[in-house]
Amino acid sequence: MEVNQAKQEHLLALKVMRLTKPTLFTNMPVTCEDRDLPGDLFSRLMKEDPSTIKGAEALMLGEMLTLPQNFGNIFLGETFSSYISVHNDSSQVVKDILVKADLQTSSQRLNLSASNNAVTELKPESCVDDVIHHEVKEIGTHILVCAVSYTTQAGEKLYFRKFFKFQVLKPLDVKTKFYNAESDLSSVTDEVFLEAQIQNITTSSMFMEKVSLEPSMMYSVAELNTVETEDEGTSTFGKMSYLQPMDTRQYLYCLKPKPEFAEKAGIIKGVTVIGKLDIVWKTNLGERGRLQTSQLQRMAPGYGDVRLSLEMIPDTVNLEEPFDITCKITNCSERTMDLVLEMCNTCSIHWCGVSGRQLGKVSPSASLALPLKLLSSVQGLQSISGLRLTDTFLKRTYEYDDVAQVCVVCPYMSRES
Repeated sequence: MEVNQAKQEHLLALKVMRLTKPTLFTNMPVTCEDRDLPGDLFSRLMKEDPSTIKGAEALMLGEMLTLPQNFGNIFLGETFSSYISVHNDSSQVVKDILVKADLQTSSQRLNLSASNNAVTELKPESCVDDVIHHEVKEIGTHILVCAVSYTTQAGEKLYFRKFFKFQVLKPLDVKTKFYNAESDLSSVTDEVFLEAQIQNITTSSMFMEKVSLEPSMMYSVAELNTVETEDEGTSTFGKMSYLQPMDTRQYLYCLKPKPEFAEKAGIIKGVTVIGKLDIVWKTNLGERGRLQTSQLQRMAPGYGDVRLSLEMIPDTVNLEEPFDITCKITNCSERTMDLVLEMCNTCSIHWCGVSGRQLGKVSPSASLALPLKLLSSVQGLQSISGLRLTDTFLKRTYEYDDVAQVCVVCPYMSRES
């Protein structure tokens, strides 16, 4: 959309055209059956039409390319390119021509001119050309302001400008979900799983060239969007990674704390910044777009002051037979604790050992391994509960229920009689 100032006779003419890829020509085929009145007339006309595809004349998409008639849709992350031409329509030489192109957004004004130097003179029927490029990084109204100043032969200094208004639309809708999970039995810290849902909200198909996660400094990332085969990994979305209009695709990533931060539970538990997504796509005839999200943040898991994690537990145990487990106790607070362990029996789980055992002092972010013995008096899937830790310094108690689950079987029931 062009907005002009008050009309004034100028020696120079300004023309602005957006540079974009052409589109395939489309036509509306008209067909009928041979027994109808026109017979094969429509069929012959379509075959003679140079814009149709030979052998597929009824297909709406043709072989020819058409140039854009307006600015068209501009999406966030794409590169806006424009051709600016200043032509001398007069019969006299014009001097000191300065062409300036600015892009006004809702938050800033950017100078897009390739050069700020004035052209010494411009002869009749000559022109000054410039091509500007800008990667669009804001949504909303944009105004391209093109200003031209020059001096006539009589020494009069003249100035005019034109405004070109266009909208920048959102191409993708990105939603993220975080899941905290135990990384493995030997680690104190949690793995973080990120699910990214990406929806194409444009009216054309997209080729998803790259969707990657750039993790923060404390994490390393593994993409879970491929299926491993004998030779190489195959994308879960197939060989042709196209995203149709309004379609949604889920990407999954696993983040693990780096070794130097893995044992610092007090630091890791408070980390909320995970990283940012980098998305690259192509549309139509190869127009490239790129979006990078802001830093993604999760809700930090609430471990409390003391975290109890399970390092070793058998998959199956026998009824009324003692078995061993190994727990790890981690001080997630910023103070030293003096811990006492109490073991309380439940209706199905019975602890073997002395309750009220002194574990000693545990420094901030430090941990200790705790081997325990217990037995179950009930068959089936049983929850291990009844552990209690008390900090004697602050007289504060921490109770842990459903620490893990174990399958209890009767060894005699599985034997054949």
